[in-house]
Amino acid sequence: MKIIYSEHAQKRMKQRGIMKLEVEHVLEYPSYIKKSFEETKEAVGKVDNRLIKIEFIEIENYIKIITVI
Repeated sequence: MKIIYSEHAQKRMKQRGIMKLEVEHVLEYPSYIKKSFEETKEAVGKVDNRLIKIEFIEIENYIKIITVI
């Protein structure tokens, strides 16, 4: 599935030193995924003992990353 990163997500990833491969890993192998807001979901997972949270929207043929914590 195609992944689109919002400008905000890209900025936060750069600030926090999180790479796209890490985001993709968490989306593929999350510890859990839960509903966050109306259409938004939160995926949480660990990469190298670092907890990563991803706020995203899943649309028919792509995922839009809103922010990464």
